[in-house]
Amino acid sequence: MIPYKDDNPTASAPFVTILIIAVNIAGFLLQSFSQRADVFYQYGAIPSALLGHAAPMQAVPAGLTLLTSMFMHGGLLHLGGNMLYLWIFGDNIEDRLGHWRFAAFYLLGGVVAAYSHAMASGASNVPMVGASGAISAVLGSYLLLFPRARVRTVIFLGFFVDVVRLPALIVIGFWAIIQMVNGLASGGSSAMGGVAWFAHLGGFTYGLAVTYIFMGKKVHRRLI
Repeated sequence: MIPYKDDNPTASAPFVTILIIAVNIAGFLLQSFSQRADVFYQYGAIPSALLGHAAPMQAVPAGLTLLTSMFMHGGLLHLGGNMLYLWIFGDNIEDRLGHWRFAAFYLLGGVVAAYSHAMASGASNVPMVGASGAISAVLGSYLLLFPRARVRTVIFLGFFVDVVRLPALIVIGFWAIIQMVNGLASGGSSAMGGVAWFAHLGGFTYGLAVTYIFMGKKVHRRLI
C-alpha cells in the first residue's frame, strides 16, 4: 500500500515543506559526494552519544547531530520514500499551523524521535540518519486533524495493481500499526543497524500529543 496524493486542498503555498525537501535533497547530494567513508558517524545521531557517552568520530557536538542527521539518508529509496510522505501530508499541517510554527513543530519532532530511539537503543554506536522521525510527527498530526481526508493509494493485490481513495485514518493507521508491531518485535534493539522503529513511534506520539494539546477542540469535532 503506497500513498501518492491526498485530496485535501490548502489555502497557502507550502514553502517551508518545499524548503525542507530541498535541504534534504541537498544533504543527500553532499553526503553522496563526500570523500569521507565515515560521514554517517561524523554527522549522524549516535544513540550512546546523545545519552552522554563519548563519540570521537563525530565532527560536530552530539546535540548538533540531532539536526544534521535529519537531513541525511541511507540511500535514494530512503530519501524518496520520506520526501513522498512529507510532500503528501506536510502541506496541510503547514497550512494549519502556519509556516514558522510548522518548521518548529517539524524540527522538534525530529529531536523527540531521535531521543526516543536513543532511549530504546542507548548502548548502540550505530548512527541514525533520516527524516522519518520528523515526518512521523507530521503523520500523527495529520491523523488527528484530517482523519477523513481521502488519500490516493496504490494497492498491490498479487499480480494486480489498483488505485483507491482511502481515508487518512486507514492509511496512516495502517502505517502506525506496522511501526508498533516491528518496534515490539525488535525489542528496541538497533545495535546492528536497520530501521529505527522507536524513532518513528516517538515522532508519531509527539505529533499526536502536540496536536491534541494545542488544537484539541478542532480535533474533537473531527473525530465525533
